[in-house]
Amino acid sequence: MTPNRVLLTGAAAGIGAAVLVPLGEPGLGWPLAAILVFALLREVRPAWAVLSVALFTVGAFIAAEWMFTLCVLAGCAAGSLAVVGGRTARGVVFGAGAVPVAAVRAVPWVARGIKENGTPPLARPIIVTAGLLLVFVPLLAGADAAFADLLGSVTPDEPYGEPVVLFLVVGLGTVGAAYLLVAPPRLDGTSVLPRTVTRRDWVLPVGALVVLFATFVAVQINTLFAGDAHVITTPDLTYADHARSGFWQLLAVTLLTLGVIAVVARLARLDSPDDRRWLRGLLGALSVLTLVIVASALTRMWLYQQAYGFTVLRVLVTACELWLGLVYLLVLAAGVRLEGGWLARAVVGTGFAALVGLAALNPERFIAERNIDRYHASGKIDFGYLSRLSADAVPALATLPEGVRACALRSRVENDDWRSWNLGRQQARDTLAQVKRGGCAR
Repeated sequence: MTPNRVLLTGAAAGIGAAVLVPLGEPGLGWPLAAILVFALLREVRPAWAVLSVALFTVGAFIAAEWMFTLCVLAGCAAGSLAVVGGRTARGVVFGAGAVPVAAVRAVPWVARGIKENGTPPLARPIIVTAGLLLVFVPLLAGADAAFADLLGSVTPDEPYGEPVVLFLVVGLGTVGAAYLLVAPPRLDGTSVLPRTVTRRDWVLPVGALVVLFATFVAVQINTLFAGDAHVITTPDLTYADHARSGFWQLLAVTLLTLGVIAVVARLARLDSPDDRRWLRGLLGALSVLTLVIVASALTRMWLYQQAYGFTVLRVLVTACELWLGLVYLLVLAAGVRLEGGWLARAVVGTGFAALVGLAALNPERFIAERNIDRYHASGKIDFGYLSRLSADAVPALATLPEGVRACALRSRVENDDWRSWNLGRQQARDTLAQVKRGGCAR
């Protein structure tokens, strides 16, 4: 791909994004723009590209902006990996951010190519046409209301600066991606960490952790299976104390243990079959015990949510803990043969897939449904919190009794154009059109 072709590819992607993407909200235009960019680039890794498109597709179904923001960031990282790949942990980390860096490096390369080969034949008329339209369209729209209405039916009603920003950001990003396809970087590199730690040096500290975790798990067994009974029968212990006093500590233990396993697995010497057996046995035991600790943390958070209600933060940290449990299962699978070359890609890939799965759950609608179930069982509900949820929650909130429904349904869902169409907002509009709002009778 020549510099001139790279420039045209970036311009086409930038124009497509400016036309398709509703910058201020989730909508159908986001996955369409992602598909367009990958179609223009063509030579990408299909698995990462599919994950990237799936993450951007969340914008067509979920109205919750926090969920969509997470998916957009992950979709950009997956898109970068679709361009450059990455096999090792180092390669995956640098590959996820390679495209923005390459966008800066590609500009002088494209400029030199244009200077040597001349301007692409279509570049000048396209640039002149775009410039004239940007000047005359807003002037004519301001001169006649009928013409402005006609434009409004086919173009988005948004500040003119937003398409310019989208054109520049997506165009430069596509130029950077095309540059990486022309000159692929060496992200994985070579190993710089020799295996220098002998069995004598790591067996004692890791063994001590195994004994410590085993003791903790032995104490926790009754707590794990006792559920509500443990909180009810323990003096001066509330659900809040039970969760808050342990969940975050257990989450920290889970993350720190993952770091210990990574360091030992990478630096431990494997000079003999005994070294391999010790490494496999102790790290495997540590991983299994940590899985029990993950279960303990999840149990505490579940009991807390059952007692005090579901929130976005509580659901999000629960999803993170579930994903960490999956990571430990992957670590165990890698430890069976002491072969983990695929592990970094699997960890990142399952993280992206977990985000798609969380979006498929429709978290804010799920939160509303669980809190409504709790309301029917106990009569307790936080209408203020539920009223701040996105349009995703509206169909669930509409099932509340008529006397209190309006306490939660306080928002108005605006209409979408074709680019910003979103299933969550569409369902909310349909629901609101069918229910009686009335007044809040709390």
